[in-house]
Amino acid sequence: MTSEEKTPVAPEAETSAADAEKKETPESGHKLKKELKKADAEIASLKKALSDAEKKAADSEDSRLRIAAEYENYRRRTQKEREGIYGDAYADAVKGLLPILDSLERGLEFSGSEENKKGLEMILRSAAETLEKMGVSEIEAAGKPFDPAEMNAVMHTEDENLGENVVAQVLQKGYKLGDKVIRFAMVSVAN
Repeated sequence: MTSEEKTPVAPEAETSAADAEKKETPESGHKLKKELKKADAEIASLKKALSDAEKKAADSEDSRLRIAAEYENYRRRTQKEREGIYGDAYADAVKGLLPILDSLERGLEFSGSEENKKGLEMILRSAAETLEKMGVSEIEAAGKPFDPAEMNAVMHTEDENLGENVVAQVLQKGYKLGDKVIRFAMVSVAN
């Protein structure tokens, strides 16, 4: 058989298949509608499941970000506390030495002989140098305006030579470690 020769197809078979497609029985239309409804319901169900999964994923991501932020805040806070503890312990150790320094200064005022005075002056100079190396500085108060952030006023004095709220006398020296006050200066304020 050549390509020109084809097996004849019965015209009735062609038309009957086409007619069958064109003609829908009420039963097949009902079946098709049912399947469409079922497919639509399945699509709606899948869309809802997808929406729920996306919401759950967003909630999980939000929760993860919050936990990461809380951890970072915790880490910073504990690091700052650790640094603060060291600074506070350092300041407390220095604060414990200050009464000894005060006693030496009072001893200098009441020392009898020159030799005692020179010895106490050397000790005080050495202590001042050591405190300076440790980052401790004396709060300069005499003749300065009263500063409640560094000084405690325990007395008021009338003095025409000094202005208002000027420190007339330092009763006990104050000290700072960097910017932190270790001990407030006790002062007498004029006018």
